[in-house]
Amino acid sequence: MDTRNLFDARRHMRGAAKFTAVTVIAVFAVLGVAAWFLIIEPHMELVMSDNGGHPSTPVSAATPVAPPPPADVGAMDVDQLLSEARKAMTAQRYLAPAGNNAFEFYLKVLQKQPGNRVATDALRETFPFAANSAEQAINTRDFNEAQRQINLLAQADPTNFTLTILRSKLDAQRKLLDKQQQQTLDQQKAQQLAAAKAAAEKQAADKLAEQQKAQLAEQQKAKPTATPSRKASATSEGATASTANSAGAEQSTEAVLVSGAAPRYPREALRARQSGWVVVAFTIEPNGRTSHITVVSAEPHRVFDRAAMDAVNRYHFKPATKNGVAVASQRQQKIEFNL
Repeated sequence: MDTRNLFDARRHMRGAAKFTAVTVIAVFAVLGVAAWFLIIEPHMELVMSDNGGHPSTPVSAATPVAPPPPADVGAMDVDQLLSEARKAMTAQRYLAPAGNNAFEFYLKVLQKQPGNRVATDALRETFPFAANSAEQAINTRDFNEAQRQINLLAQADPTNFTLTILRSKLDAQRKLLDKQQQQTLDQQKAQQLAAAKAAAEKQAADKLAEQQKAQLAEQQKAKPTATPSRKASATSEGATASTANSAGAEQSTEAVLVSGAAPRYPREALRARQSGWVVVAFTIEPNGRTSHITVVSAEPHRVFDRAAMDAVNRYHFKPATKNGVAVASQRQQKIEFNL
């Protein structure tokens, strides 16, 4: 075999391999450039748009104000609706505001032209971003707006599992808000009841103090007073008799209340804003304590009886005396309950 011919054949094969390799590299380069312009760059723009700006545009911290909705959306054709939808997408108005968002425009396109590929693909690709918008509405507890956005998502893709998650979150947030509101109402009601109870107890204590003051005044009036001598030159016998009479009067005294106790307003009567009174009879023992406490009359019957008896049971008196010796005595007292 001719060696020169063999070398030529090998050289020819190497040249063909180089050409093939160059061709393959060129094809991959063309595919890479196409992928950049057709896939990667649009995706980056979409990501940057979702983050609030464009690579060549500074991000503004202020929330852009949505333009007013078109005048007559129902009269628009498919192209006009697609144009408005693209504007809404650029402004990230996926689901809001109502009447001027991408989802509503794309859904109207599908109403006019079922199966429209552009609208169908846009709704599918934008669904995750729109779901985030609905979740933000839930987190801010704008429940009506969140429900509206979930309904729009359901029109676009009713079987998407994300809808189940969003509905569960919305229901949980609503229940949590209801629970918090009920707890606040219960706390306010408890505070009002406590304030009303404190006011009622204070009023009852003030009234009891007035009653005790009036009773003490009556007792002071009932005490006999010494009659001045008509003659300055009274006999020693008359002076002795007067002193004896005065000593006898001082040796027989009535019981005097030392410390009282405000009745506790019954909880049921306090809630019902109910008033009444109780007349209680009791014995004042020689040690100043009360015993044999009974209800003589009451209005209404059996509502304030126990509270009145408990209050009298806590009374302490300076007992009545007879000839200087402490003795038991009987007394009746009317205890009133008013709000």
